[in-house]
Amino acid sequence: MTKIFNMIYEILWGPILIPLLLGTGIYYTFNLRFIQVRKIGAAFKQVFGGMFNKKEKADKDGMSSFQALATAVAAQVGTGNLAGVATAIVSGGPGAIFWMWVSALLGMATNFGEAILGQIYKERVGDEITGGPAYYIRKGINSKFLAGFFAISIIIALGFIGNMVQSNSIAEVVKNAINVKPIFVGIITAILAGIILIGGISRIASFTEKVVPIMALVYILGSLGILIINIDKVIPAFKMIFVGAFNPKAVGGGALGITVMQAARYGIARGLFSNEAGMGSTPHAHAVAKVKHPAEQGLAALVGVTIDTVIICTITALVILTSGTLDSGLTGSALTQNAFKLGFGNIGVYFIAISLFFFAFSTIIGWYFFGEANIKYLFGEKGIMPYRLLVLAFLVVGSVLEVKVVWQLADIFNGLMVFPNLIALLLLSYKVKDVLKDYENKYLRKLDSVYLNKED
Repeated sequence: MTKIFNMIYEILWGPILIPLLLGTGIYYTFNLRFIQVRKIGAAFKQVFGGMFNKKEKADKDGMSSFQALATAVAAQVGTGNLAGVATAIVSGGPGAIFWMWVSALLGMATNFGEAILGQIYKERVGDEITGGPAYYIRKGINSKFLAGFFAISIIIALGFIGNMVQSNSIAEVVKNAINVKPIFVGIITAILAGIILIGGISRIASFTEKVVPIMALVYILGSLGILIINIDKVIPAFKMIFVGAFNPKAVGGGALGITVMQAARYGIARGLFSNEAGMGSTPHAHAVAKVKHPAEQGLAALVGVTIDTVIICTITALVILTSGTLDSGLTGSALTQNAFKLGFGNIGVYFIAISLFFFAFSTIIGWYFFGEANIKYLFGEKGIMPYRLLVLAFLVVGSVLEVKVVWQLADIFNGLMVFPNLIALLLLSYKVKDVLKDYENKYLRKLDSVYLNKED
């Protein structure tokens, strides 16, 4: 089974999905006239200008723009920011980080489009507003089959299998830190998650808007502490990244057989896995944002990719490259943990353990929310409670499983859900362009905007 799953994974995430995701990012970048460059300043001003606005509460009409972004970032910032970056560097050399930046730059344009489509095609199911790719696939390109295929794929990939892996990551890191049996960690994780999930959209929004900014800030400050200790090695680390992107042999990659193609492949793949741009996950959060114009949430989506890949993945890479741990033979989260240990001693080990816990736990909440939107699409409100109980059961089971095969299966379903989402993104790109044109030509000038939500 491992060999079969690995073969399917290599085909999906090798010559098929990476070019499709990159191609979509390139298309959106040019079609929207480099929106991720032109509007990044305005995006940060919009997001953090309203960060402490307490007037907006999550309710049946959705979340505030910042809460929706926090929920999206909760899913984007996960174990991949620690383990995935380390794996990319080991497999593709330091140059992989450059290609990770390329994937982030292009992915920002794709994510902008996803957020806008989520806003345009959101709808009310029962008492609550919901949305996501299944909704814009069905209503936008009129394909019930592709919408259903996407919904089933993401429920399996993230809601069930993906959350098993996150639970396993938490159990492993807690066991290594304080030697608690995984089954107990799984039960506690399920109880904590259940307390949040049972409160619905309002409690999920309240959790993400409080925990995610603190979680990200603490990790960034800890990483900057390591970089200050190794300040003399920061410039050489950047040199390794830029040189390694085009000439891996010059930074020691030749001895490992690393080529430019490998550096690009691993960097782009890990970048896309980390920020999830084009994969159809984060639009579920952006769809329920209470904004006056859909383009406002598109701008918020630009910030999400920036925080995840450009900031957090980059500082993780710099910590690894400046610590001298690259030749240790370690990979994944163990490599990142060793880099922090060299900088902070045993405190570094616990720092990464705590960071991994919050990264993985916040991802569980985000992925649950994405799956719930698709449960609503398939079964309506009556499917929510059975889904919620199943997710909690999977968290307990996942804590005690050997997850290599499970990871591969999650990656396969992750890949399958990309196809219908990309088809919709390409076919509905004209809608995204129209929304952006309306925003720039009418809304910002306070004219009669077509997409202005008068109810807000």
